[in-house]
Amino acid sequence: MVHARHCRDCQRVTGSGFVINIWIEKQFVERTGAIPRSFTLKGGTGKDHEVCFCEKCGTYVWSRYQAAPGGDALFVRAGTLDDPDAVTPDIHIFTRSKLPCLRLPEGATVFEAAYKIDDVWPAASKERLRRNPAGQS
Repeated sequence: MVHARHCRDCQRVTGSGFVINIWIEKQFVERTGAIPRSFTLKGGTGKDHEVCFCEKCGTYVWSRYQAAPGGDALFVRAGTLDDPDAVTPDIHIFTRSKLPCLRLPEGATVFEAAYKIDDVWPAASKERLRRNPAGQS
């Protein structure tokens, strides 16, 4: 799933109106270069949100949200990919703090805050989340 997050924390951390995050299992992320460093913020849900960045250039590369189910998932910043044009948001969240100058695409799936996975995700994505071994406790 690809989120466009419009929360104030994402606006501050990116210096932009929103961030596009790809929710993906850590095992499918290949890091190149320096090992990211991190710090913790309170996320839009009020739960901790670990932000990871390159210690050499300062680019934010991914986050970990405690509120997110599914084990060891990362929320990779789409702008850090080799081909960021290949990514389109599936959902816009925390739009209660969306900048007024931004217009969302017609027909976009939009939530003022967080959402319930069961209400939104396609069956195949929910099954992948359920099968993620890191998410099994």
